[in-house]
Amino acid sequence: MSFDGSFTHAMVHELEQTVATGRVSKINQPYANEVVLTIRANGHNYPILLSANPTYARIQVTEIPYVNPAVPTNYTMILRKYLQGAILKGVTQAANDRVVHLHFTSRNELGDQQELLLIIEIMARHSNVILVEQSSGKILDAIKHVGSDQNRYRLLLPGAQYITPPKQDLDNPFNGPRADLTQTVKDYPNQEVLAQTLQHQYQGLGKDTAAALAATLHETGDLAQHFQAFFAQFDAPQPTLAELPNGKTNFTAFPYPDTTTNQSLPTLSQLLDTYYQDKAERDRVQQQGSVLIRVVRNELKKNRNKLKKLQRTLDATENADEYRIKGEILTTYLYKLSRGATTVTLPNFYDNEKHLKIALSNQLSPNQNAQKYFKRYQKEKNAVSYVTTQIKQTQANVDYFTNIMAQIELAAPKDLTDIRLELQQGGYLRDHDHQRKAKAKAKKRRKQRISQPDRFTASDGTRISVGKNNLQNDKLSLHTAKRTDIWLHVKDIPGSHVIIHAANPSEQTTLEAANLAAYYSKARDSSTVPVDYVPVKRLHKPNGAKPGFVIFTGQKTVFVTPESDLVDQLAANNPK
Repeated sequence: MSFDGSFTHAMVHELEQTVATGRVSKINQPYANEVVLTIRANGHNYPILLSANPTYARIQVTEIPYVNPAVPTNYTMILRKYLQGAILKGVTQAANDRVVHLHFTSRNELGDQQELLLIIEIMARHSNVILVEQSSGKILDAIKHVGSDQNRYRLLLPGAQYITPPKQDLDNPFNGPRADLTQTVKDYPNQEVLAQTLQHQYQGLGKDTAAALAATLHETGDLAQHFQAFFAQFDAPQPTLAELPNGKTNFTAFPYPDTTTNQSLPTLSQLLDTYYQDKAERDRVQQQGSVLIRVVRNELKKNRNKLKKLQRTLDATENADEYRIKGEILTTYLYKLSRGATTVTLPNFYDNEKHLKIALSNQLSPNQNAQKYFKRYQKEKNAVSYVTTQIKQTQANVDYFTNIMAQIELAAPKDLTDIRLELQQGGYLRDHDHQRKAKAKAKKRRKQRISQPDRFTASDGTRISVGKNNLQNDKLSLHTAKRTDIWLHVKDIPGSHVIIHAANPSEQTTLEAANLAAYYSKARDSSTVPVDYVPVKRLHKPNGAKPGFVIFTGQKTVFVTPESDLVDQLAANNPK
């Protein structure tokens, strides 16, 4: 389901019941287009996510942890100036549009009370979060600045007058059906056509909501009653994660017709967390890690091309022995050679039944011709040694960057910092980020810390740690873990280092840790994944090896199929 006006209606109702009259305790902007306001209400802290992401724009209470930037943005500072400690008086919706107003009251620098609006407009790529002074209608700031060159209808800039989005000449379905509802249903017996017609008559109907309404109106009985009953369900939602006939997953405020219910959630916010968690995380990783992805792809392409060239060179040196044989035959039969000849055919004493035709230079003496073949043989022999070494090093680079790419694919946004640092330390990535330049002096004074690995708890209470990138892996396996702890890693596949913090874990704990190792690897979507495990004391990092690379002996292997439900359960087992 799209986050349409009807779903917005239900979400506003939920927020009004949950956080109204609460006080703003924290304001952060973890990502460029997203703000999290933590509101203290009824003895609980509720992180309210206001997302102007072009693909995943929404408003909700979120339980997904976010990592905030070291330096707050200017927009964050403006919000903190006006909203820190403010009271949320209420949450309202503009008609049935995807525009939500959060009404705040606070005190200014002089102690005078002021009324403020934090407005989120959920409109795909035009989505925005705007702070407005209610009395004057002046914009204090917006998460996205929109000038006259982008929008002639209205400016979204500090100091500009806030103008509401263009109104649609449509009816609010929560005010009841139109008088011509019965005639409309008669005129459009086809459900698909009726759904399209309803979208042009009523405000805030997404495609799937309109289709569900059309299916309801085709039932026998009082159409007006069916219409009102349909929209009444948005005021008493049954948050539903459903499967569509095409196999895709969808979220709805209540079960829609022609869908298979997969999961019911207690609240709309929990529904959105469940639906968006992986999708939004992948999108954020793609956005924030775009530079890293480009660098790694370029390095992979460069090393793979180099590997092909080296292999061709190695293949060309397979005939090196021919030069040695020709040199030895020429040396043996020097007395038969005369200066000025261009070819000679001599008995091949390595093959008694054949003669060998050998090309000569008429500018060289017979002995010089023989020495030329010996030199060519020595050159090819040296090339074999050099090329073999280069192939080994280049293949190691390919494996390394393949591993980095797999880590980016599996990473959460918070893990990208360590991957960026690793690429910078390896000389593959230059630091062009303007914020990092601004903090250059501070970075000289303090060494950048490596983030903590993810933590899980086995069914029997044993702690398990999972490194999400090479720097974490090195620190976890070589410095943090005890020598008696158990180390796990998928066999011959890029993945995370996993540590069981116990010397003799149970078979169940070992299988659960192996499941984590398989899940946080490139084999996440595979079945029967081999996972090696060995005591940490048997790990060894060769001198000069790249981050995350270790060798080991005496390992045992188990086979598991990654299960996301088990991973969630092990994460939920962590002590609060």
